[in-house]
Amino acid sequence: MSRQVQQELEVDQFTKGLVGPDQEWSGTVADGGTVRTHTPPACWGPMITPEFRGGHEVTAPIYVEGARPGDALVVHIEDVEVTSVATSTGSMDENEDAFGDDPFVDHRCPECGTEWPDSVVEGTGEDAIRCAECGANASSFGFEFGYTVAFDDDHTVGLTLDDDAAEEFAQNAEEAMAIPENSRQHPILLYKPSKMPGAVGHLRPFIGNIGTTPAVEFPDSHNAGDFGQFLVGADHEWGLDDQDALRARTDGHLDSNDVRPGATLICPVEIEGAGLYVGDLHANQGDGELSLHTTDVSGKTKLSVEVIKDVGLDGPILLPNESDLPDIAKPYSDEELETGRNLAAEHGVDMSEAAPLQVVGSGETINAATENAFERASTLFGITEGEVRGRCTFTGGVEIARLPGVVQLSMLTPIDLLEECGLADVVQQKYD
Repeated sequence: MSRQVQQELEVDQFTKGLVGPDQEWSGTVADGGTVRTHTPPACWGPMITPEFRGGHEVTAPIYVEGARPGDALVVHIEDVEVTSVATSTGSMDENEDAFGDDPFVDHRCPECGTEWPDSVVEGTGEDAIRCAECGANASSFGFEFGYTVAFDDDHTVGLTLDDDAAEEFAQNAEEAMAIPENSRQHPILLYKPSKMPGAVGHLRPFIGNIGTTPAVEFPDSHNAGDFGQFLVGADHEWGLDDQDALRARTDGHLDSNDVRPGATLICPVEIEGAGLYVGDLHANQGDGELSLHTTDVSGKTKLSVEVIKDVGLDGPILLPNESDLPDIAKPYSDEELETGRNLAAEHGVDMSEAAPLQVVGSGETINAATENAFERASTLFGITEGEVRGRCTFTGGVEIARLPGVVQLSMLTPIDLLEECGLADVVQQKYD
């Protein structure tokens, strides 16, 4: 890795499905600097490419000047630009002969048994991905229900296609998906699904997998409390002994459609340099990602980063755009503040001013993810879980990022609590 600190760093190297401290660095960016990426699609492309050890293809980790374990990395999402002109997606079906314990991780050829076999493309359709050694269909996945989407030039609307139009994109799959030069995935457009033709969808791009490197190696798609369940008890290199081992995750795989331009993500730092990584851009997604997959695309991001010392986060905090916050969690208006002060004076109560944030939680289920968010908020702010529940009920709520288990716990947080944990400046600047 180049130790030359750059004020603006362009990243064009990607992993083959893993995040962890042994990955080769992509470069070093200054504290306060800018990162630009052009990432390939995640999920479906890596999922059907048996050389990958995880379900995504994210950037090689980025070293951020001055970041040390215990700090927090603030990532301001300035821009997300989709470069694909089409993609395919849907709910998945598994080829059980092509993997061991986990179809995202421990791939093997169903005929010759080669682990993580090199593969080649022959034709189009769900049998197009072939083992380079023996020629067998080596992909772990197909579609249970799939569709192909074409985008307008401005990437504001998508249209699902029929058989003929999907076939046309399959014949030019890599170019249509704008796969970056250093990517090593097969484009999912090759599968040409077309079960839902003629549906028009709103597009609103965001980043599905963005975070900091955990202190132990994880498949990138499994760096979360729900997908990470696949690792517990698994008989492969990344298998975990128990749930406690999963606490090493940093929850980069969020799939929150609020992680979009204008939002700020605050990430825990677990290794020197933080190891920021980016990938899994989506053209759109409804809350919950109900098919477990959505419109994966290639795209460019512009991010600015800064380090906050000695915060001690256990997981990410999201500062979404004000329009994405629940109504009762939005910043107070001047009129509301004045009314609150008058009420406080009338009743002899000291009014605490507050600002919004969302604590991310993840777990095996939505309930487990919410409990995880309660625990993280309680620990960070030094208050009881009962107070967290009370404040979130009165001034916030819980939103589902992904089923089965990633949530955003919204809360108007008293400024004195934000000051004590070192987050007051970044939160107040966001919503000033």
